[in-house]
Amino acid sequence: MLAAAFPHVGIGLAGVSLAFGLTVLTMAYAIGHISGCHLNPAVSIGLTVAGRFPARDLVPYIVAQVIGATLGAYVLSVIAGGAPGFDLVASGFATNGFGEHSPGHYTMIAALVCEVVMTFFFLFVILGATDSRAPAGFAPIAIGLCLTLIHLISIPVTNTSVNPARSFGPALFVGGAALEQLWLFWIAPIIGAIIAGVVYPLLSREKKATSFGRQEVSATR
Repeated sequence: MLAAAFPHVGIGLAGVSLAFGLTVLTMAYAIGHISGCHLNPAVSIGLTVAGRFPARDLVPYIVAQVIGATLGAYVLSVIAGGAPGFDLVASGFATNGFGEHSPGHYTMIAALVCEVVMTFFFLFVILGATDSRAPAGFAPIAIGLCLTLIHLISIPVTNTSVNPARSFGPALFVGGAALEQLWLFWIAPIIGAIIAGVVYPLLSREKKATSFGRQEVSATR
């Protein structure tokens, strides 16, 4: 909103992608030990499906995420509104969309598939990077770089959501089509996260079984 297209020194697509990735990376180190750094309802739901997060905490976390996203959007609207001639609705306010509201005018189906697939891989990386067998201390780096990559790929398609709360905050202030299309940016990320929450544990168990089988064979030899 503030720096993407700033004259002569705008950060552009790569800069916006890095901004999202670095935000998650730095916040993971800052509050990961406090709350697990849950900033995304889809991720929390996927982690619950994967057995990594207690279901009893899911609703309070999602409520907190949505409130945080709304407050963040409000703060951003105040800052951005300080520029001469700024029009929040006309700017789009970084909302997500499909069809004529997609940066590249991608169809609803394209947007749906993109968000499902991107969120699937995002949670898959989160589950893998935070696995007890993964190198300790590096998870935030992998997760932040994954989110950067996701934005580099999908900003032209949907302006990138993969996070229902991130979509909700700006849409609430813009209204109109942003709110009308918001359903997709809740449903698609949640579907992608649920699939990852089912698939990763299956692959993880298979890996354990394979390793155990090899040890057993070695022992018999």
